[in-house]
Amino acid sequence: QVQLVESGGGLVQAGGSLRLSCAASGIIGSINTMGWYRQAPGKQRELVATITSGGGTNYADSVKGRFTISRDNAKNTVYLQMNSLKPEDTAVYFCSIRWGPTYWGQGTQVTVSS
Repeated sequence: QVQLVESGGGLVQAGGSLRLSCAASGIIGSINTMGWYRQAPGKQRELVATITSGGGTNYADSVKGRFTISRDNAKNTVYLQMNSLKPEDTAVYFCSIRWGPTYWGQGTQVTVSS
């Protein structure tokens, strides 16, 4: 049974930083793409960043230069370093992995105060 456990969310002032982690268990072999998405109140879930097994990355324009996605394949863990946070970054952040089907974490709240 595949499980994704996220951690690292919280409340931070604008301009601050947070680091999200997502550890996947129940995995045999390698994970293809790992990523982070977010959903703000009243809005649709949107892509934040993805990283392939080879290390290729893709970012939403709104986070380029501020967020960095990385992964530790030995630990089946994906990270999201978020710097220079803005109030508009406030959302529930979900990690996602593609390992055959796509799996989702339960989400972690990130709140940025102005």
